[in-house]
Amino acid sequence: MTIRVLDARALGADAVVSQLDRPPAAIDPAVQRAVDTILTDVRERGDFALIELTARFDRFGAGSGDELRIGAEEFDEAERALAPAVRAALAYAAERIERYHAAALPKSWRITDEHGSVLGQEIRPLDRVGVYIPGGRAAYPSTVLMTAIPARVAGVREIVLVTPPHADGGVDPVVLAAARVAGVTEGYRVGGAQAIAALAYGTKTIRRVDKIVGPGNVYVALAKSRVFGEVGIDMVAGPSEVVIVADDAADPEWIAADLLAQAEHDPMARAVLLTDAEALVPRVERALTRRLAVLPRRSIAEEALRCHGALVLVAGLDEAVDLANRLAPEHLELLVRVPASLLPRVRHAGAVFLGGQTPEVVGDYVAGPSHVLPTAGTARFSSPLGVEDFVKRSSVIEYSRPGLAAARAHLAALTEVEGLAGHGRAAEVRLNVRDGGDVR
Repeated sequence: MTIRVLDARALGADAVVSQLDRPPAAIDPAVQRAVDTILTDVRERGDFALIELTARFDRFGAGSGDELRIGAEEFDEAERALAPAVRAALAYAAERIERYHAAALPKSWRITDEHGSVLGQEIRPLDRVGVYIPGGRAAYPSTVLMTAIPARVAGVREIVLVTPPHADGGVDPVVLAAARVAGVTEGYRVGGAQAIAALAYGTKTIRRVDKIVGPGNVYVALAKSRVFGEVGIDMVAGPSEVVIVADDAADPEWIAADLLAQAEHDPMARAVLLTDAEALVPRVERALTRRLAVLPRRSIAEEALRCHGALVLVAGLDEAVDLANRLAPEHLELLVRVPASLLPRVRHAGAVFLGGQTPEVVGDYVAGPSHVLPTAGTARFSSPLGVEDFVKRSSVIEYSRPGLAAARAHLAALTEVEGLAGHGRAAEVRLNVRDGGDVR
């Protein structure tokens, strides 16, 4: 097992950041052309294109648009067939996710100024949202819960699931069962860029949505970026990543287990330890070697650690957090004696996990916050998926006559500077009405 060991005390923070840089892989022009062709095809030919593309990419030959629809009986049957342990796990996770997002729900509000003018904000849910759930070799019921439940809590009335079918048209039952638990209102057996096109543009069978959320492969991510503006999207997510800040009290076995939990996702995944405890580094190396030897996805994790992993020595924990902020990771673990003391210094991270009893895996499945998080340094300016992503804000302004009169001179000065006389006159015409006139 090979993983880089970097000494930030000698190299400096800039050099370490440069060595850990994981530039987004250049997208093959052929992939870009393919996605653009798919989007155009679905936009122009609707269901006919969806049926053809589903047959080509997923080997499912639907005879009509209706056969792409997942019926209510399929959702019901999947829920009934759940193993008791899986049913209990989904219910446990769903309750926690709902409780967390209910606490975060934005509220409408009003303030009244000194002139009696009222200002405020109205919160309204989106009407219709599309949730993309990857398919293929694995099932992702946790992603169904983490995307659909925040939408339901926000008040979205129509939550549309799309996911690639198997060759026989089937969809993994645990995904359908999770959809029923989460509150999905309709579903379709269609995936890839063609599913994104259907959600964005609409077809006879699939009505367009207001926003598309959920992860996917490069075709899905590129399609989402292309349709942004026609509809909203959550983010364009990249490979998973974790940064662990640890002191000399941290258990090397726990660190190794958490690094591998990310590394096994994808050969592009990034797993990094930042520590001021020099003796911890060789202990973590040995633990990684032992655990990697028995990991089912060893080849994936090994490549990720070799290409994008690192064990980094720093002068102190403050320097470790500063370096973590520069990396702006998807997941940040604080495996130190007093993690709460470092939290105020954290400025950029998708999710922060405090203390030894909080492995990142609880955030993946059951803690409550969504596991759809900003990656590739975008935590510098973006946030985890949440109820805020499924609502809109409208400003509310109700001026009183004294309030308009108080603004009169300021309006006149600003509209004159900008050369917009009509704007200024729209206020003047109201203020020039004689007392007793209609001032509504």
